[in-house]
Amino acid sequence: MTDDVRNVQEALSTITEHWQPHRLTSINDYDVKVVKLQGEFVWHTHPDTDELFMVVTGRLTIQLRDRDVVLNPGDVFVVPRGVEHCPKADEEVHAVLFEPKGTVNTGDAGGEMTAALQELA
Repeated sequence: MTDDVRNVQEALSTITEHWQPHRLTSINDYDVKVVKLQGEFVWHTHPDTDELFMVVTGRLTIQLRDRDVVLNPGDVFVVPRGVEHCPKADEEVHAVLFEPKGTVNTGDAGGEMTAALQELA
C-alpha cells in the first residue's frame, strides 16, 4: 500500500452498497477495511482469526449466541476467532474492520452475502 494519507470519512462517502467492504489500507498481513452496514448480516464464524469492529457513525449490534454487544461511535470490539456472531444495524452504520488479508466477510457461512473485497477509487 502507498504512504498516502487516507481519510476514513472520505472513503466511506464513496461507498454506495451495504455489507460491501473496501480496503482503506494494509499493514503487514492485515487489511484495514471500511464498510457501510444496514440490516442483519448472516450468522458466521472466522475459525482462524479474530475480527475487530470500530464504529465511526451509527449504532451496531454484534449478536453473539450468549449476549448482544452494542457499539456506538468510537467503540471497538474484537470478536474472538471461532465465536459465532451476526452483525446487525437497524440504521446505517459506518465502520472500520481490521482483519488478516484474505478474510471472507461471511467467514465459514458463505452464501449470497459473501462479497469480494473492493479497492477504493
